[in-house]
Amino acid sequence: MLAMTPLPLAVTTSTKTDVATVREARAVAQRWNLPFLSRRSSEGIAPWLGTKVDALLVVGGDGVTLWEPQGSFGFHAGMAHLRRMRLRQGQRDDAFLKVAEIVPGDAVLDCTLGLAQDALVASLAVGPTGRVVGLEKSLPLCIVAAEGLQRYDRGADSCAIEVIHADAHAHLKSLPAKSFDVVFFDPMFAKPKKAQPAFDVLRRFAEHAPLTPEAVEEGRRVARRWVVVKGARHTDDLRKLGIEPAPTSRFSDVIWGRLPATP
Repeated sequence: MLAMTPLPLAVTTSTKTDVATVREARAVAQRWNLPFLSRRSSEGIAPWLGTKVDALLVVGGDGVTLWEPQGSFGFHAGMAHLRRMRLRQGQRDDAFLKVAEIVPGDAVLDCTLGLAQDALVASLAVGPTGRVVGLEKSLPLCIVAAEGLQRYDRGADSCAIEVIHADAHAHLKSLPAKSFDVVFFDPMFAKPKKAQPAFDVLRRFAEHAPLTPEAVEEGRRVARRWVVVKGARHTDDLRKLGIEPAPTSRFSDVIWGRLPATP
């Protein structure tokens, strides 16, 4: 008998398999056009991973968590929560916001959403009259972010973040010129820093293709003011794209740069 090929991705419930949880998990599966796998109460998912399915989205009381044989991760605001607290307290020293010069009412396009850390900060900076759109090429990451943002209490002072599963370069080419005030790229660093095991799982699902000059130029066409790019210190990634890094703390592992929109 031939072995069955595992499903690439599916949805199931946590060990709490009550009616409400099953209903929510089925709704997640339907929203993203994924198969739903029924789970018996207290049934473990470890035997499924790598045999029945490559990765699982588990829906439970803590939201949607992505599981694969090496580990798991879920959505959490993380440092974005602290950055938003500082912004609410009137502190305007956030490096991203300073470089992007985001103001209330702006429209911001985050081309590399990930788990929406910078998008969450932008949603507060633009306020309820602004707009933030996040693009994510990885379907598992896109789902974890989108479902997590639906459950996150952003407050009335922030706009909702629109999440789109799309390749950034292709999506940019489909947009009219001058569609957004700021276009933002945060490509995955080629040399990862030491991080929690959950981040290693995230990296395995993330898009690793380098940011290209062509994508940056599309971003400049779509932007009204700036294209902002985040990079890693001690690399020449930004300069390869024709971007001069902005001055930043020598203790930071992150550098920022920007280019003006196409005239």
